[in-house]
Amino acid sequence: MRKTLLNVFAVSAGLALTCVPALPHHSFAAEYDATKPVTLSGTVTKVEWMNPHARFYVDVKDDKGVVANWEFELGSPNGLMHEGWTRNSLKKGDVVTVTGSLAKDGTKLVNARKITLADGTQVMGASSQGGEAK
Repeated sequence: MRKTLLNVFAVSAGLALTCVPALPHHSFAAEYDATKPVTLSGTVTKVEWMNPHARFYVDVKDDKGVVANWEFELGSPNGLMHEGWTRNSLKKGDVVTVTGSLAKDGTKLVNARKITLADGTQVMGASSQGGEAK
């Protein structure tokens, strides 16, 4: 009887886990357009160090002086750490120039490829697309 209850519990638990939706994830090509490179400069306003992708936000001033907050996607925190990043590699208040690919939907979202700090230091291996910054 006890063994039967344990088997029923194990099967029920396994079935319940298959019903839990997976976290959504996207490929680079699904969200970004590699044929639309962009380079933007401004001040970091926020850094989010979380899965599935770390992100940071930058206040960017356009040609007319209007400031807009842009979102930049990075790789996963684990992937970034393998590239030498730490939680403090990019901080609120840092002045940066970022090169990346624009989102296909036209929003102020960029897949960051290369990040250069105000002192000229390049933060490498940032993209969720993979590979080294170019």
